[in-house]
Amino acid sequence: MNLIPFFVGFCLALSPPPSTGLQVELSFSRNVISEPFTGRVFVMATEKPSTGAPPGLNWFKPQPNFAVDVVKWQPGTPLRFEPKFAHPTSWKALAKEKVYLQAILDRDLGGQSFHNAPGNGYSKPVLHDPTRSSSIQLLIDRTIPERKFAETERVKYFEVQSKLLSAFHKKPMKLRAGVALPKSFAKAGKQRFPVVYEIPGFGGNHFMAPLRQENTDVAGVEMLWVMLDPGCRLGHHVFADSDNNGPYGKALIEEFIPALEAKFRGVGQPGARFVTGHSSGGWSSLWLQVTYPDFFGGVWSTAPDPVDFRDFQLVDIYDPKQNLFFDGKGKDRPLARKGKKVLMHYKPFSDMEVVMGRGGQLQSFEAVFSPKGKDGKPMPLWDRNTGVIDLNVAKSWERYDIRLILERNWKTLGPKLAGKLHVYMGAVDTFYLDGATRLLQTSQRKIGSDAVIEIFPDRDHGNLMDAAMRKRIAGEMAKAVRGK
Repeated sequence: MNLIPFFVGFCLALSPPPSTGLQVELSFSRNVISEPFTGRVFVMATEKPSTGAPPGLNWFKPQPNFAVDVVKWQPGTPLRFEPKFAHPTSWKALAKEKVYLQAILDRDLGGQSFHNAPGNGYSKPVLHDPTRSSSIQLLIDRTIPERKFAETERVKYFEVQSKLLSAFHKKPMKLRAGVALPKSFAKAGKQRFPVVYEIPGFGGNHFMAPLRQENTDVAGVEMLWVMLDPGCRLGHHVFADSDNNGPYGKALIEEFIPALEAKFRGVGQPGARFVTGHSSGGWSSLWLQVTYPDFFGGVWSTAPDPVDFRDFQLVDIYDPKQNLFFDGKGKDRPLARKGKKVLMHYKPFSDMEVVMGRGGQLQSFEAVFSPKGKDGKPMPLWDRNTGVIDLNVAKSWERYDIRLILERNWKTLGPKLAGKLHVYMGAVDTFYLDGATRLLQTSQRKIGSDAVIEIFPDRDHGNLMDAAMRKRIAGEMAKAVRGK
């Protein structure tokens, strides 16, 4: 009897069938981090390989993203990746797709986004082809470098180590900005200049300063144009003091601005100090003017994030009948649009941020407006599974409801804000921000404010700030400086 065929057949019968699932093994090298790692690890899928760290998530068409939390993962030790979090597709479904996979180790060192925060580790992209072997090894052996600010004759970098923020976070913390100088600055001797402080929108930072060099000629008045950095590990801190992010507003007013104006010859007076911004920067700028009415001489806020929480992008967070994910008819609640076409909804966007873990736009609101929970994290406004709003948390948000603050304190704030408030919004804002601005407009009219709050027909989040709008704002700033 020939035993070889029998033996081979017996072994095949005992061996498990080849896996049809996606098998990915991760490891990280000591040059990324030499100690055991505790935190979140990601695997992102893209159609094309990246040349560096993975690209940021596309809000409107997010790339497949998967994550798992690890505890004391040792360098050089293989880890079979079995994701706990997935969006917008499942790990099983991804196994059927031809994609490039790339791993990220989020060290959470202070950068806003896990995919490009300095110090985070990442692997090179590896192709997963479902027609071939499904076993993939991803070695996290590269580190995202700190981005360097390229100074020029007219664009300078400025930073201040904040004692206030350092004390709050119990580690060194800095505020920073890019400063665009007027053309005559170098030859102007001791001449002092008015200053415009701009807060960029979500994802923007001080590296945008070179784009503002021509803005320093403000309708014939030379001004310093300062691009602030509003990013933090939990998103966009909007320069508001908060339980979770710390005293960013106070640090800006008491530490950063006095030092900057001393170094770059700012006039140093409220009548020559203005604040502006778009989107999250629009909310930030309005917040700063309202919170520090005697410090700034005027605000030009464009397409601000919700300025009245009775319309928080279509949701009245104070109403017990409201749900973040579903409208009154039980239909999926939209979060973004283009004209009449809905581009995305609340629930999938919230799900995406669950995978991210930190630094998302909706989570960023909670980081600013919510109290700190017992777990040390911002208290959630809504249940991530059901969309049900926690009314106690919503009540706590009142302290950041700009419309409510103005109404409750108008007797004191009104005289200080006379002639200073300018809010401009598109009538069909991409993120449904126009509703809150309309409510603020109505409120301001009722209390007799001279605030200029305008809604522009057919304008959305992206096209509101055209050349005509920039020219108008420049003219209004110049007029404020001249006192006419």
